Amino acid sequence: MFCAVALIALCTHTKSFVLSRKYYLLCLLVLYTLSARAQQYYLFIGSYNRDKNKDGIYIYRFNPGNGSLQQMSSISQVLNPAYLVPSASGNHVYACTEAQTPGAGSVSSFAFDPVNGKATFISSQPSGGENPVYLTEHNSRQWLAVANYTGGSTAVFPLSEDGRIGTATQVIPFNDSSLTDRQRSSHIHSCVFDPDNHFLLLPDLGADKIRCFAFDSTSSHPLQQPEIPYTATIPGSGPRHFTFHPNLPYAYCIEELSGMVSVYHYRHGRLDSLQRIAAHYKRRADIDYSGADIHISPDGSFLYASTRAAENIIVIYKIDQQKGTLTRIARQKTAGNHPRNFVIDPTGKYLLVANQMSNNVVVFERNTVTGLLKKTGNELKIPAPSCLQIKAYAL
Repeated sequence: MFCAVALIALCTHTKSFVLSRKYYLLCLLVLYTLSARAQQYYLFIGSYNRDKNKDGIYIYRFNPGNGSLQQMSSISQVLNPAYLVPSASGNHVYACTEAQTPGAGSVSSFAFDPVNGKATFISSQPSGGENPVYLTEHNSRQWLAVANYTGGSTAVFPLSEDGRIGTATQVIPFNDSSLTDRQRSSHIHSCVFDPDNHFLLLPDLGADKIRCFAFDSTSSHPLQQPEIPYTATIPGSGPRHFTFHPNLPYAYCIEELSGMVSVYHYRHGRLDSLQRIAAHYKRRADIDYSGADIHISPDGSFLYASTRAAENIIVIYKIDQQKGTLTRIARQKTAGNHPRNFVIDPTGKYLLVANQMSNNVVVFERNTVTGLLKKTGNELKIPAPSCLQIKAYAL
Protein backbone atom coordinates (compact mmCIF):
# COMPACT_ATOMS: atom_id res chain seq x y z
CA MET A 1 0.00 0.00 0.00
CA PHE A 2 2.83 2.41 0.85
CA CYS A 3 4.45 1.74 -2.55
CA ALA A 4 1.23 2.55 -4.37
CA VAL A 5 0.76 5.80 -2.45
CA ALA A 6 4.38 6.77 -3.18
CA LEU A 7 3.81 5.99 -6.85
CA ILE A 8 0.82 8.32 -6.95
CA ALA A 9 2.91 11.08 -5.37
CA LEU A 10 5.59 10.53 -8.02
CA CYS A 11 3.00 10.77 -10.77
CA THR A 12 1.75 14.06 -9.38
CA HIS A 13 5.19 15.66 -9.73
CA THR A 14 6.21 14.22 -13.08
CA LYS A 15 6.54 16.64 -16.03
CA SER A 16 4.99 14.39 -18.62
CA PHE A 17 1.21 14.51 -18.42
CA VAL A 18 0.83 11.35 -20.55
CA LEU A 19 3.32 9.44 -18.43
CA SER A 20 1.70 10.81 -15.29
CA ARG A 21 -1.73 9.69 -16.41
CA LYS A 22 -0.49 6.20 -17.23
CA TYR A 23 1.17 5.86 -13.85
CA TYR A 24 -1.89 7.30 -12.13
CA LEU A 25 -4.19 4.70 -13.70
CA LEU A 26 -1.69 2.00 -12.78
CA CYS A 27 -1.69 3.26 -9.20
CA LEU A 28 -5.46 3.15 -9.04
CA LEU A 29 -5.42 -0.43 -10.27
CA VAL A 30 -2.82 -1.39 -7.67
CA LEU A 31 -4.78 0.32 -4.90
CA TYR A 32 -8.00 -1.41 -5.95
CA THR A 33 -6.29 -4.80 -6.02
CA LEU A 34 -4.71 -4.26 -2.61
CA SER A 35 -8.01 -3.09 -1.18
CA ALA A 36 -9.84 -6.14 -2.51
CA ARG A 37 -7.20 -8.42 -1.06
CA ALA A 38 -7.17 -6.60 2.26
CA GLN A 39 -10.93 -6.92 2.76
CA GLN A 40 -11.64 -10.44 3.97
CA TYR A 41 -15.12 -11.87 4.54
CA TYR A 42 -15.86 -14.69 6.95
CA LEU A 43 -18.98 -16.83 7.28
CA PHE A 44 -19.72 -18.19 10.76
CA ILE A 45 -22.12 -21.13 10.97
CA GLY A 46 -23.84 -22.32 14.15
CA SER A 47 -25.57 -25.70 14.32
CA TYR A 48 -27.35 -28.30 16.41
CA ASN A 49 -24.54 -30.84 16.70
CA ARG A 50 -26.27 -32.83 19.53
CA ASP A 51 -22.86 -34.13 20.65
CA LYS A 52 -19.96 -32.09 22.07
CA ASN A 53 -17.49 -34.41 20.36
CA LYS A 54 -18.77 -33.34 16.96
CA ASP A 55 -18.11 -30.01 15.26
CA GLY A 56 -20.65 -27.36 16.20
CA ILE A 57 -19.30 -24.08 14.79
CA TYR A 58 -17.91 -23.83 11.25
CA ILE A 59 -15.85 -20.94 9.88
CA TYR A 60 -15.52 -20.30 6.13
CA ARG A 61 -13.85 -17.63 4.06
CA PHE A 62 -16.45 -16.08 1.78
CA ASN A 63 -15.58 -14.71 -1.67
CA PRO A 64 -17.90 -11.77 -2.54
CA GLY A 65 -16.70 -11.94 -6.13
CA ASN A 66 -18.36 -15.24 -6.97
CA GLY A 67 -20.06 -16.43 -3.76
CA SER A 68 -17.66 -19.33 -3.21
CA LEU A 69 -16.66 -20.61 0.22
CA GLN A 70 -13.45 -22.07 1.65
CA GLN A 71 -13.45 -23.81 5.02
CA MET A 72 -10.90 -22.39 7.45
CA SER A 73 -11.69 -24.12 10.75
CA SER A 74 -14.34 -25.67 12.98
CA ILE A 75 -15.01 -25.94 16.71
CA SER A 76 -16.07 -28.97 18.74
CA GLN A 77 -16.43 -29.47 22.50
CA VAL A 78 -19.40 -27.12 22.48
CA LEU A 79 -22.99 -28.38 22.55
CA ASN A 80 -25.68 -27.04 20.22
CA PRO A 81 -24.25 -23.58 19.41
CA ALA A 82 -27.57 -22.76 17.76
CA TYR A 83 -27.12 -19.02 17.39
CA LEU A 84 -23.98 -16.91 17.24
CA VAL A 85 -22.79 -13.41 16.45
CA PRO A 86 -19.33 -11.93 15.81
CA SER A 87 -18.45 -8.96 18.01
CA ALA A 88 -18.41 -5.45 16.58
CA SER A 89 -14.62 -5.46 16.85
CA GLY A 90 -14.45 -8.77 15.01
CA ASN A 91 -12.06 -10.16 17.61
CA HIS A 92 -14.64 -12.38 19.29
CA VAL A 93 -17.59 -14.62 18.53
CA TYR A 94 -20.45 -15.07 21.00
CA ALA A 95 -22.72 -18.12 20.89
CA CYS A 96 -25.86 -19.51 22.49
CA THR A 97 -24.79 -22.95 23.70
CA GLU A 98 -26.51 -25.95 25.27
CA ALA A 99 -29.62 -25.00 23.31
CA GLN A 100 -32.45 -27.56 23.71
CA THR A 101 -30.70 -29.13 26.72
CA PRO A 102 -33.23 -29.66 29.55
CA GLY A 103 -32.29 -27.82 32.71
CA ALA A 104 -29.37 -26.09 31.02
CA GLY A 105 -28.52 -23.25 28.68
CA SER A 106 -25.37 -21.18 28.37
CA VAL A 107 -23.63 -18.42 26.45
CA SER A 108 -20.03 -18.80 25.33
CA SER A 109 -17.31 -16.63 23.83
CA PHE A 110 -14.44 -17.39 21.47
CA ALA A 111 -11.41 -15.43 20.31
CA PHE A 112 -11.21 -15.14 16.52
CA ASP A 113 -8.09 -14.55 14.43
CA PRO A 114 -9.01 -13.27 10.94
CA VAL A 115 -5.49 -13.93 9.67
CA ASN A 116 -5.79 -17.72 9.93
CA GLY A 117 -9.56 -18.02 10.33
CA LYS A 118 -9.37 -19.92 13.62
CA ALA A 119 -11.30 -19.45 16.87
CA THR A 120 -10.46 -20.57 20.41
CA PHE A 121 -12.70 -20.88 23.45
CA ILE A 122 -12.56 -18.10 26.07
CA SER A 123 -15.45 -18.39 28.53
CA SER A 124 -18.98 -19.57 29.26
CA GLN A 125 -21.82 -18.59 31.60
CA PRO A 126 -25.29 -19.99 32.37
CA SER A 127 -27.75 -18.15 30.12
CA GLY A 128 -30.30 -17.57 32.86
CA GLY A 129 -32.90 -19.88 31.33
CA GLU A 130 -33.41 -22.95 29.17
CA ASN A 131 -32.84 -23.03 25.42
CA PRO A 132 -31.07 -19.75 24.60
CA VAL A 133 -31.87 -18.98 20.96
CA TYR A 134 -30.63 -15.46 20.22
CA LEU A 135 -28.03 -12.99 21.45
CA THR A 136 -26.79 -9.54 20.54
CA GLU A 137 -23.98 -7.20 21.54
CA HIS A 138 -24.66 -3.62 22.63
CA ASN A 139 -22.76 -1.00 20.64
CA SER A 140 -20.87 0.05 23.79
CA ARG A 141 -19.22 -3.40 23.48
CA GLN A 142 -19.75 -3.79 27.24
CA TRP A 143 -22.96 -5.85 27.28
CA LEU A 144 -24.39 -9.02 25.78
CA ALA A 145 -28.17 -9.60 25.75
CA VAL A 146 -29.66 -13.09 25.43
CA ALA A 147 -33.13 -14.49 24.67
CA ASN A 148 -34.05 -17.74 26.47
CA TYR A 149 -36.87 -19.45 24.58
CA THR A 150 -38.01 -22.30 26.82
CA GLY A 151 -37.21 -20.39 29.98
CA GLY A 152 -39.17 -17.38 28.75
CA SER A 153 -36.59 -14.88 29.96
CA THR A 154 -33.97 -12.39 28.91
CA ALA A 155 -30.58 -11.81 30.53
CA VAL A 156 -27.72 -9.34 30.18
CA PHE A 157 -24.03 -10.07 30.72
CA PRO A 158 -21.06 -7.72 31.13
CA LEU A 159 -18.27 -8.15 28.57
CA SER A 160 -14.54 -7.69 29.10
CA GLU A 161 -12.24 -6.29 26.43
CA ASP A 162 -10.66 -9.72 26.09
CA GLY A 163 -14.07 -11.22 25.21
CA ARG A 164 -14.73 -12.85 28.57
CA ILE A 165 -18.41 -13.03 29.53
CA GLY A 166 -19.19 -12.07 33.13
CA THR A 167 -22.00 -13.37 35.34
CA ALA A 168 -25.44 -12.09 34.35
CA THR A 169 -26.34 -8.91 36.23
CA GLN A 170 -30.02 -9.19 35.30
CA VAL A 171 -32.24 -12.15 34.48
CA ILE A 172 -35.85 -11.19 33.86
CA PRO A 173 -38.44 -13.99 33.46
CA PHE A 174 -41.91 -13.59 31.96
CA ASN A 175 -45.00 -15.64 32.80
CA ASP A 176 -47.62 -14.71 30.19
CA SER A 177 -49.45 -17.02 27.79
CA SER A 178 -51.77 -16.82 24.79
CA LEU A 179 -54.08 -18.91 22.59
CA THR A 180 -52.38 -21.98 21.14
CA ASP A 181 -50.77 -25.08 22.65
CA ARG A 182 -47.34 -23.59 21.92
CA GLN A 183 -48.29 -20.48 23.87
CA ARG A 184 -48.86 -21.84 27.35
CA SER A 185 -45.95 -19.77 28.61
CA SER A 186 -43.65 -16.99 27.46
CA HIS A 187 -41.06 -17.84 24.81
CA ILE A 188 -38.60 -15.03 24.06
CA HIS A 189 -37.35 -15.79 20.56
CA SER A 190 -35.01 -12.90 19.80
CA CYS A 191 -33.50 -9.75 21.28
CA VAL A 192 -32.70 -6.74 19.10
CA PHE A 193 -31.32 -3.32 20.01
CA ASP A 194 -32.91 -0.36 18.26
CA PRO A 195 -30.72 1.71 15.88
CA ASP A 196 -29.67 4.08 18.69
CA ASN A 197 -29.03 1.19 21.11
CA HIS A 198 -31.27 2.92 23.67
CA PHE A 199 -33.94 0.19 23.75
CA LEU A 200 -33.97 -3.62 23.62
CA LEU A 201 -36.87 -5.27 21.76
CA LEU A 202 -37.92 -8.83 22.67
CA PRO A 203 -40.47 -10.73 20.54
CA ASP A 204 -42.34 -13.13 22.85
CA LEU A 205 -43.78 -15.97 20.77
CA GLY A 206 -45.65 -17.44 23.74
CA ALA A 207 -47.38 -14.25 24.87
CA ASP A 208 -48.01 -12.51 21.53
CA LYS A 209 -46.08 -9.46 22.66
CA ILE A 210 -43.06 -7.51 21.49
CA ARG A 211 -41.54 -6.54 24.82
CA CYS A 212 -39.37 -3.49 25.28
CA PHE A 213 -36.80 -2.31 27.82
CA ALA A 214 -34.90 0.94 27.97
CA PHE A 215 -31.17 0.22 28.06
CA ASP A 216 -28.66 2.23 30.09
CA SER A 217 -25.20 0.90 29.28
CA THR A 218 -23.64 2.94 32.11
CA SER A 219 -25.66 1.12 34.78
CA SER A 220 -24.81 -2.25 36.35
CA HIS A 221 -28.48 -3.13 35.74
CA PRO A 222 -28.97 -1.72 32.24
CA LEU A 223 -32.47 -3.09 31.57
CA GLN A 224 -34.99 -0.51 32.75
CA GLN A 225 -38.76 -0.26 32.44
CA PRO A 226 -39.80 2.07 29.62
CA GLU A 227 -42.99 4.07 29.26
CA ILE A 228 -44.45 1.34 27.01
CA PRO A 229 -43.36 -2.13 28.26
CA TYR A 230 -44.75 -4.08 25.29
CA THR A 231 -46.72 -3.96 22.06
CA ALA A 232 -49.44 -6.60 21.73
CA THR A 233 -49.55 -8.58 18.48
CA ILE A 234 -52.52 -10.43 16.98
CA PRO A 235 -53.56 -13.32 19.33
CA GLY A 236 -52.05 -16.59 18.13
CA SER A 237 -49.54 -14.88 15.82
CA GLY A 238 -46.33 -15.87 17.66
CA PRO A 239 -43.82 -13.05 16.98
CA ARG A 240 -40.37 -14.55 16.36
CA HIS A 241 -37.61 -12.45 14.70
CA PHE A 242 -37.43 -8.69 14.40
CA THR A 243 -35.42 -6.16 12.40
CA PHE A 244 -35.13 -2.42 11.85
CA HIS A 245 -34.88 -0.58 8.56
CA PRO A 246 -31.29 0.67 8.10
CA ASN A 247 -32.29 4.24 7.20
CA LEU A 248 -35.99 4.81 7.96
CA PRO A 249 -38.07 4.77 11.20
CA TYR A 250 -39.68 1.39 10.54
CA ALA A 251 -39.45 -2.06 12.11
CA TYR A 252 -40.53 -5.49 10.89
CA CYS A 253 -41.44 -8.72 12.67
CA ILE A 254 -42.01 -12.19 11.26
CA GLU A 255 -44.65 -14.20 13.10
CA GLU A 256 -43.91 -17.90 13.37
CA LEU A 257 -47.41 -19.23 13.99
CA SER A 258 -49.36 -17.05 11.56
CA GLY A 259 -46.77 -16.88 8.79
CA MET A 260 -47.28 -13.12 8.55
CA VAL A 261 -44.93 -10.13 8.55
CA SER A 262 -45.96 -7.11 10.63
CA VAL A 263 -44.77 -3.59 9.81
CA TYR A 264 -44.42 -0.89 12.47
CA HIS A 265 -43.50 2.75 12.69
CA TYR A 266 -40.84 3.03 15.40
CA ARG A 267 -39.88 5.91 17.69
CA HIS A 268 -38.11 5.79 21.08
CA GLY A 269 -39.38 2.36 22.14
CA ARG A 270 -42.86 2.82 20.69
CA LEU A 271 -44.24 0.60 17.91
CA ASP A 272 -47.29 1.67 15.90
CA SER A 273 -48.79 -0.93 13.57
CA LEU A 274 -48.84 -0.02 9.87
CA GLN A 275 -49.39 -3.25 7.96
CA ARG A 276 -49.64 -7.02 8.24
CA ILE A 277 -48.84 -9.04 5.11
CA ALA A 278 -48.55 -12.76 4.39
CA ALA A 279 -45.24 -14.54 4.00
CA HIS A 280 -46.94 -17.83 3.16
CA TYR A 281 -48.53 -18.64 -0.19
CA LYS A 282 -50.57 -21.67 0.87
CA ARG A 283 -53.58 -20.96 3.07
CA ARG A 284 -55.24 -23.81 4.97
CA ALA A 285 -56.17 -24.30 8.61
CA ASP A 286 -54.06 -27.45 8.90
CA ILE A 287 -50.83 -25.85 7.62
CA ASP A 288 -47.97 -25.04 9.98
CA TYR A 289 -46.64 -21.79 8.53
CA SER A 290 -43.45 -21.73 10.63
CA GLY A 291 -42.26 -18.23 9.82
CA ALA A 292 -38.56 -18.15 10.67
CA ASP A 293 -36.15 -15.35 9.81
CA ILE A 294 -36.26 -11.81 8.43
CA HIS A 295 -33.65 -9.43 6.97
CA ILE A 296 -33.45 -6.23 4.92
CA SER A 297 -31.03 -5.56 2.06
CA PRO A 298 -28.17 -3.18 2.94
CA ASP A 299 -29.63 -0.44 0.72
CA GLY A 300 -33.01 -0.70 2.48
CA SER A 301 -34.95 -1.45 -0.72
CA PHE A 302 -36.04 -5.05 -0.13
CA LEU A 303 -37.14 -7.23 2.77
CA TYR A 304 -36.72 -11.02 2.83
CA ALA A 305 -38.52 -13.52 5.07
CA SER A 306 -38.25 -17.31 5.34
CA THR A 307 -40.99 -19.84 6.00
CA ARG A 308 -40.46 -23.52 6.76
CA ALA A 309 -42.74 -26.58 7.00
CA ALA A 310 -45.09 -26.72 3.99
CA GLU A 311 -43.29 -24.22 1.76
CA ASN A 312 -39.54 -23.79 2.50
CA ILE A 313 -39.22 -20.46 0.72
CA ILE A 314 -37.66 -17.02 0.92
CA VAL A 315 -40.36 -14.42 0.32
CA ILE A 316 -39.25 -11.15 -1.30
CA TYR A 317 -40.90 -7.79 -0.63
CA LYS A 318 -40.34 -4.31 -2.04
CA ILE A 319 -40.19 -1.64 0.69
CA ASP A 320 -42.01 1.64 0.10
CA GLN A 321 -39.38 4.25 0.94
CA GLN A 322 -41.98 6.83 2.02
CA LYS A 323 -44.40 4.66 4.01
CA GLY A 324 -42.27 1.68 5.04
CA THR A 325 -44.98 -0.72 3.86
CA LEU A 326 -44.34 -3.91 1.90
CA THR A 327 -45.38 -5.25 -1.48
CA ARG A 328 -44.79 -8.96 -2.00
CA ILE A 329 -43.08 -9.45 -5.34
CA ALA A 330 -41.68 -13.00 -5.48
CA ARG A 331 -40.72 -16.19 -3.69
CA GLN A 332 -37.64 -18.39 -3.98
CA LYS A 333 -37.41 -22.07 -3.05
CA THR A 334 -34.46 -22.54 -0.69
CA ALA A 335 -33.17 -25.79 -2.28
CA GLY A 336 -33.56 -27.51 1.05
CA ASN A 337 -35.80 -28.21 4.02
CA HIS A 338 -36.46 -25.93 7.01
CA PRO A 339 -34.74 -22.58 6.25
CA ARG A 340 -34.32 -21.63 9.89
CA ASN A 341 -31.92 -18.78 9.25
CA PHE A 342 -30.39 -16.78 6.41
CA VAL A 343 -28.02 -13.86 5.93
CA ILE A 344 -27.35 -11.17 3.32
CA ASP A 345 -23.64 -10.48 2.84
CA PRO A 346 -22.36 -6.92 3.52
CA THR A 347 -22.04 -6.14 -0.20
CA GLY A 348 -25.72 -6.99 -0.71
CA LYS A 349 -24.86 -9.23 -3.65
CA TYR A 350 -25.53 -12.60 -2.02
CA LEU A 351 -28.07 -14.25 0.26
CA LEU A 352 -27.12 -17.49 2.05
CA VAL A 353 -29.70 -19.86 3.55
CA ALA A 354 -29.29 -22.42 6.35
CA ASN A 355 -31.63 -25.37 5.66
CA GLN A 356 -31.59 -27.15 9.01
CA MET A 357 -33.44 -30.37 8.19
CA SER A 358 -31.70 -31.03 4.85
CA ASN A 359 -28.24 -30.29 6.27
CA ASN A 360 -27.17 -27.72 3.69
CA VAL A 361 -26.24 -24.07 3.27
CA VAL A 362 -27.15 -22.65 -0.15
CA VAL A 363 -25.72 -19.49 -1.74
CA PHE A 364 -28.03 -17.33 -3.87
CA GLU A 365 -27.02 -14.33 -5.95
CA ARG A 366 -29.20 -11.28 -5.29
CA ASN A 367 -30.17 -8.85 -8.03
CA THR A 368 -29.74 -5.49 -6.31
CA VAL A 369 -32.14 -3.78 -8.74
CA THR A 370 -35.05 -6.25 -8.74
CA GLY A 371 -34.38 -7.97 -5.41
CA LEU A 372 -34.78 -11.39 -7.03
CA LEU A 373 -32.61 -14.40 -6.16
CA LYS A 374 -30.97 -17.12 -8.24
CA LYS A 375 -28.84 -20.11 -7.27
CA THR A 376 -25.10 -19.77 -7.76
CA GLY A 377 -24.36 -23.49 -7.55
CA ASN A 378 -22.35 -22.92 -4.38
CA GLU A 379 -23.52 -25.12 -1.52
CA LEU A 380 -22.17 -26.53 1.74
CA LYS A 381 -23.08 -29.79 3.43
CA ILE A 382 -23.36 -28.93 7.14
CA PRO A 383 -25.18 -31.05 9.75
CA ALA A 384 -28.26 -29.17 11.04
CA PRO A 385 -27.13 -25.58 10.32
CA SER A 386 -29.12 -23.10 12.40
CA CYS A 387 -27.39 -19.72 12.14
CA LEU A 388 -25.35 -17.79 9.57
CA GLN A 389 -23.37 -14.60 10.14
CA ILE A 390 -20.98 -12.83 7.73
CA LYS A 391 -18.46 -10.20 8.79
CA ALA A 392 -15.92 -8.20 6.80
CA TYR A 393 -12.37 -7.78 8.11
CA ALA A 394 -9.78 -5.27 6.96
CA LEU A 395 -6.45 -7.11 6.93
